[in-house]
Amino acid sequence: MIRLRDRAFGWGHGMYYVMVVGLMVVLPILSIAGEAILVPGADLLWLCGKWLVFWAVGARLASAGAKQILQPEFTAATIFEFKDPDAGKIVQELGFANFAIGIVALASLLWSGWVIPAAVLGALFYGLAGIRHLFNKDRNAIENTATASDLFIFAVLGVFLIGWVLRHGAGA
Repeated sequence: MIRLRDRAFGWGHGMYYVMVVGLMVVLPILSIAGEAILVPGADLLWLCGKWLVFWAVGARLASAGAKQILQPEFTAATIFEFKDPDAGKIVQELGFANFAIGIVALASLLWSGWVIPAAVLGALFYGLAGIRHLFNKDRNAIENTATASDLFIFAVLGVFLIGWVLRHGAGA
């Protein structure tokens, strides 16, 4: 449920919404389409996984992690609504994990063998985070966005990974 105060609050953080949509939908689609045009006959399933891992897992989590490390109060206050300044210590730890996962996913563009492990890691992270958000019945607008985007990427990465296993087997 979105509370009235979240509407005013949400507009003040419009860049958050732009980043989520851009990194999780727009940039992956543009990258997939661009490479498909430049490399005729490229494996579309692979392109989807490669670019989704790069943008939705890599760029999103690395940038979120950097923000959580440098400005932990943003995540503490806007997503979790923690008022205790000591909450920043926990948020920074989350930031280190997000940043590390993001860097591995970004590096998968250089080392293609990292795409599948990064997709598994990203799917697990987003799925578990999304489920955790669901249990918070008093979510604000930003947490609702985080919940929806986490579960969306979990599902899309899951479809990619299932498709990959069906095509190549679990050992591929």
